[in-house]
Amino acid sequence: MAFTSVPTAMKKDSSGGQGLILGRYELGKLLGHGAFAKVYQAYNVKSGDSVAIKVLDKEKILKGGLIAHIKREISILRRVRHPNIVQLFEVMATKTKIYFVMEYVRGGELFNKVSKGRLKESVARKYFQQLISAVNFCHARGVYHRDLKPENLLLDDNGDLKVSDFGLSAVSDQIRQDGLFHTFCGTPAYVAPEVLGRKGYDAVKVDIWSCGVILFVLMAGYLPFNDQNIMAMYKKIYRGEFRCPRWFSS
Repeated sequence: MAFTSVPTAMKKDSSGGQGLILGRYELGKLLGHGAFAKVYQAYNVKSGDSVAIKVLDKEKILKGGLIAHIKREISILRRVRHPNIVQLFEVMATKTKIYFVMEYVRGGELFNKVSKGRLKESVARKYFQQLISAVNFCHARGVYHRDLKPENLLLDDNGDLKVSDFGLSAVSDQIRQDGLFHTFCGTPAYVAPEVLGRKGYDAVKVDIWSCGVILFVLMAGYLPFNDQNIMAMYKKIYRGEFRCPRWFSS
């Protein structure tokens, strides 16, 4: 995988901002961070358009043995261009950093909306339809998200859903000879029982399970499987122990 490479990562800007990346993007506020990356709001200095830039530290990636992982994530993001998936515009690199220039989605996480209470059925239906449209598009192209949850679903200015964070995603060529995936991954409350069984799983079905949990959360305002003890929660998931609230329509 080739990156656009230049000798310096960032020029300091005398205006007091974070800096000017490659003479093209002005970094703004920090939106979030993880072990290997930080995400900033930024501006294209020519067009003035807002973007989100994911800044990855090459040294940390090398030490963590994640080069192949990052290349796969880039390949996946370039493969899944869809109205309900956050778009990757370009990838740039320097000697020390890798930059993912991505669509900036202003409305925040769907999680923030549902944390205030359950949604109306018509609103939940709209979000679920958009989620399924995006997930089906990915599956048709041999891409499996494997970490679908409201925190990874963003809302744009029009209130439309955008799937984000393909960091745990996999592609068809990673399937084992038994036709299954075997990597244990995902977020505990949204993980499918076959993942917990550790005997291999169909990633299409795992994504659909997570979509079902998301729909429940949108309609109920709480998780179907929940327990402070994570092993107790896993038992509930594995056994399918949950109840639908009385306000669910039939």
